[in-house]
Amino acid sequence: MSKANLLVVEDNVDLCETLADVFRKVDYHVQTAFSAEQAEVILRRDLIDLVLLDLKLPGANGLHVLTKIKEIDPDILVIMITAITNAQPAVEAMKMGAYDYLMKPFELDEVKLVVNKALETQRLKREVSRLRRQQKGQFPDNEMYGDSAVMQEVKKLIKIVAETPRTPVLIEGESGTGKELVANAIHRWSARAEKPMVKINCAAIPENLLESELFGHEKGAFTDARSMKKGMFEMANMGTIFLDEISSMKLSLQPKLLRVLETQTFRRIGGTADIQIDVRIIAASNQNLEAMVKEGEFREDLLYRLKVMVIKLPPLRERREDIIPLANIFLDRNNKEFNKFIQGISDSARDLLQSYSWPGNIRELKNVMERAAILCTDTLIQPEHLPGELRAQDKHVVPISASIEMPT
Repeated sequence: MSKANLLVVEDNVDLCETLADVFRKVDYHVQTAFSAEQAEVILRRDLIDLVLLDLKLPGANGLHVLTKIKEIDPDILVIMITAITNAQPAVEAMKMGAYDYLMKPFELDEVKLVVNKALETQRLKREVSRLRRQQKGQFPDNEMYGDSAVMQEVKKLIKIVAETPRTPVLIEGESGTGKELVANAIHRWSARAEKPMVKINCAAIPENLLESELFGHEKGAFTDARSMKKGMFEMANMGTIFLDEISSMKLSLQPKLLRVLETQTFRRIGGTADIQIDVRIIAASNQNLEAMVKEGEFREDLLYRLKVMVIKLPPLRERREDIIPLANIFLDRNNKEFNKFIQGISDSARDLLQSYSWPGNIRELKNVMERAAILCTDTLIQPEHLPGELRAQDKHVVPISASIEMPT
């Protein structure tokens, strides 16, 4: 298990360094800050697990700093340090979310005991959260995947990727193969699961608006910027952002995304200050990005930075053993949704499902089964309940218009 990241905020330099050395000796990653301003810079820049916070700092009240910490990340553990004989401020800090407090003077062993107890409590909470996610099913959208050998490998890769804290992920696959669902699974299985997951389809937003949506803008940055607006990267801080159809991002905007990947910083449109974030970036594309690089339509350095981890989703036609199991899962769902009691799929309908090329992949199969469930008034899905493009494979099938009696 990786060691925790600690931050000691104490204006007494000697005490601050003494506390830092105590925990460095047991291999914790420790940073120090001698003021509220220094502490805030570190907290916004780095992932911190626990803060030892002096209640009285130059120019700032420790309770104000505690409020800032909880705004940045509510899960950061905070242990207050106070020399004030009146315990009321420390009690107030506990009400505001501090884990515990220490009264000066204290023994270093006492500090170690409190810190270790706090971190163990945090570890247990995270483990409980992880187990709860497991109980809900390894993949909440499992019906979208299938159990073929190739998809089993995809699931294994999803779990491995989810365990990495910030590694970028590129999901490649045709439309309808479930790229967004893979992104969902990575987020849900990661340590960021309780944090925001923000999604944006780069192809669905006009080019002139995409930069503002992603990075936000300052008041007056352009004609209609009547107030400051946070972008999606800020809203996803400490969590995950999913950039679907990344191939649609214009070349002029790509360097700004590259900067976020490399430094985890950006500026709002019209802004002069760098904003620090901690976000995992997951991108998806149904286009050949390597070919786009050769055509000068996508930056090579951005592609290399995105494809640290690549998950390739095969089309449904390349894993036909998944078609019928997935069709049955969709049928079960449709039975519940439409209050039907369809028991299965006839052999002839199965043959048509199995032999079809599925250009729309899983999304198309889902829609086909929904249509079939609506049309079916018997116990089995029959060929006449399937769309014409599937039935065209069998010249003996009666046209759908001849097999449905329309109400008069």
